[in-house]
Amino acid sequence: MEHNNMLKNDGLPLTPAAWMLGVRQLDALSFLDEELQSLKDQGLYRVPRTLSGQQRARCVFDGRSVVNLSSNNYLGLASHPKMVEAAVKATQELGVGSGAVRTIAGQMDLHKQLEKKLAEFKHVEACLVFQSGFTANAGTVSCILGREDVIISDELNHASIIDGCRLSRAQIKVYPHSDMDGLRQALEEAEGRRKLVVTDGVFSMDGDIAPLPEVVKLAKEYGAAVMVDDAHASGVLGRNGRGTVDHYDLHGQVDIQVGTLSKAVGVLGGYVAGPQKLIDYLVQRARPVLFSTTHPPAVTAACIAAIDILIEHPELIDKLWQNTEYFRSSLRNLGFDTGKSVTPIIPVIVGDERKAMQLADELFAEGVFAQGIAYPTVPKGKARVRTIVTAEHTTEDLDYALQAFAKVGRKLGLI
Repeated sequence: MEHNNMLKNDGLPLTPAAWMLGVRQLDALSFLDEELQSLKDQGLYRVPRTLSGQQRARCVFDGRSVVNLSSNNYLGLASHPKMVEAAVKATQELGVGSGAVRTIAGQMDLHKQLEKKLAEFKHVEACLVFQSGFTANAGTVSCILGREDVIISDELNHASIIDGCRLSRAQIKVYPHSDMDGLRQALEEAEGRRKLVVTDGVFSMDGDIAPLPEVVKLAKEYGAAVMVDDAHASGVLGRNGRGTVDHYDLHGQVDIQVGTLSKAVGVLGGYVAGPQKLIDYLVQRARPVLFSTTHPPAVTAACIAAIDILIEHPELIDKLWQNTEYFRSSLRNLGFDTGKSVTPIIPVIVGDERKAMQLADELFAEGVFAQGIAYPTVPKGKARVRTIVTAEHTTEDLDYALQAFAKVGRKLGLI
């Protein structure tokens, strides 16, 4: 049987490009040309840079050796020898894939080992590992709440939380960033059957920390559950990097903790930590759990090794914070606006979108990779270059970057 649209006269298949050229049809996606051109006209069109080699404090992007200030690899674990060894061993023994979703045939002994270790690390009853931090947030919020419920969300929460709120079809109330008067007002207005207050622990674009004790106190007052996304706090805040809850000593007072395994932990994935009944319910109903294959053995084993490293080597976190304080204070001394940052996420706030991208491009030309961030990731008029300091940076690395910031900042009239 001949498929005329996909075969040449000689019976050989056409390439996709040749097939498209040979078919006369209206381009239903022509509107994207205008959207892309608009981004280019605004100076916001970005082509992702390509890494050659390992993710390190100094590495090669687009063929250029740079000081890397754009990575979430806070502790340098992405290339840690013990984690590489664990990943290789697990692959040799167990293969490269888990083969199925958890509820069919994809749950392995390694997954249970990782979840037990994470639960002990976080001082909770149980943990559940997701394929990414994004699916952990979106999958959890959309699973446990519905149309009759109310979600009260900080206005600067991560996109995965926002998407989870929308997917849940619950009523959504957004309070001004870290504004406890605004949170109280939202709680007073909430009329849902169930209420959930959700906040980032560390906010990914500004580097500030949520006022979690006040959030917990207000939530208790109004009978609401509390969920904290510790993506940028896992491995960074708290004893041995246990996160925001440990940082504020609020164990047992936060109902749901979400974290990532792809930032300070250095690998891939996300997790949800909390009561056993929460985890049991997510296994039964969370769509990312039911419809997406579990982590391969290499990823899981490397994550297990990472938790061991966090427990055994707290000096890595000490070094991270030493570098953070040095770099942030030096940027401020140069005259840059670093906003409300109190963590290794240190924004250099520019305001103008085009100039922020120009700052990032000129820094790259000077051998410093620091990503420009603009709308819709941050509000219009709040464009910035976001820097992230790691434990792996040397003082020489940071001084090199500071010299580049000083040179380019003066050139652009930013300092």
